[in-house]
Amino acid sequence: MIMVCPWPSDAACSAGFTPAPLLNPAQTGSVKGSFPMKDGIHPDYHELTVACACGHTFKTRSTFKGNIMRVEICSSCHPFFTGKQKLIDSAGRVERFQRKYEKFEKDKAAAKK
Repeated sequence: MIMVCPWPSDAACSAGFTPAPLLNPAQTGSVKGSFPMKDGIHPDYHELTVACACGHTFKTRSTFKGNIMRVEICSSCHPFFTGKQKLIDSAGRVERFQRKYEKFEKDKAAAKK
C-alpha cells in the first residue's frame, strides 16, 4: 500500500510517504491541485430572485428551494447601509414604548412645578 502525502515539503512525507500528484487544470476544469466535485451529493445551486418588503428585487444564486425568496429587510432599506433609522413595528411595541415615555415626560414635568 502506498500512502500519499498532501504536503510534499512536510517532514512527515520523508518518512515513507510519496507526494500527491498535482492534477492538470485542463483535466479537472478547476484550479491546480484541486479535485472536481462529486456528482449527486451537492444540493441544487440555481439562480433565484430575492424580493424585499421595501420593493427592491435582485438576482442571486442559492440552494434555496424555489424561484423567489421574500425577505423583510435588505441592503436598500437597512439602517446600516442607508444611514436612516427605520422603526419596524412588531405587535405595537413601538407605540407602547412611546406611550410609556410620554407618561414619564408628563410625570417629570409635573414634578418640576
